[in-house]
Amino acid sequence: MTSLIIGFTKSLAMNMLSEVGDRTFCVAAILAMRYPRKSVLLGCLVSVTAMTVISALLGWAAPNLLSKEWSHHVTTFLFFLFGLRSLWEGFTEDDDDNEELEEVEKELEKDLKASSEKSKAASQADDNLKKKQKPFLTYFFSPVFLKAFSLTFFGEWGDKSQLATIGLAADEDTLGVVLGGIVGQVLCTVAAVIGGKSLASKISERLVTVLGGILFLVFGVQSLLSPS
Repeated sequence: MTSLIIGFTKSLAMNMLSEVGDRTFCVAAILAMRYPRKSVLLGCLVSVTAMTVISALLGWAAPNLLSKEWSHHVTTFLFFLFGLRSLWEGFTEDDDDNEELEEVEKELEKDLKASSEKSKAASQADDNLKKKQKPFLTYFFSPVFLKAFSLTFFGEWGDKSQLATIGLAADEDTLGVVLGGIVGQVLCTVAAVIGGKSLASKISERLVTVLGGILFLVFGVQSLLSPS
C-alpha cells in the first residue's frame, strides 16, 4: 500500500508540472475555443489515459528486458537528465511565456485552413464518391474527437513526461504510477479545456519548467540513494 501511494504521488506531481503549459495543454485549450468542448475533452482524456497506460506498461516490462538493477540505474539517469535539461531551458531560453501557445496556435491555424480547403473541394465532388473516401473511424467517432485524440496522443509520444512515466513505472508501483499519471493528466486537460487560451496565456512557462526540473532532480537524488 505504501509503495502504491509513493508511486501515485510521484506520478501525479511529475505529470502536473510537466503538462501545465506544455504543448498538449495548449492544444486542448485552443481546440476547446473552436470546437464543442465535450468532444475536445473526451478526445484528449481518452488520449492521455491511453498514453499513460501504455507508458506504464512499457516501464513495467522494462525489468523483464533488463535486470532490475539496470532499470533502476537508467531511471535515475533519466531523472537527472530531465532535471538538468529543464533547468537549462528555464534559465537560458527567452522569457516569452506565450511562445509555446503561439506556436501551437499557428500550427492549428494552418491545419484549419488546409481542412477548409479540402472540405470546399470535397463539396464539389459526387456524394457517392465522398462516402467512399470517408475515413473509416469517422463512422464511429466525431471528427473533433479524432482531431483532439490524435493531436494529443502524438504530441505526447516521446515527450519527457512519457519517458519519465516509463522510468517511474520501472522503479515504483506500476498501478500507483498509472493512477497518479491519469489523475494528473486529467486535471491538466480539464483545466486547459475549461480555462481555454486565457488560462494558457497566463501560465509562466519558465516557472513551470524550472519547478519541473527541480522535481526531477529530487526524484533523481531519491532514486540514487535508494537501493536498486
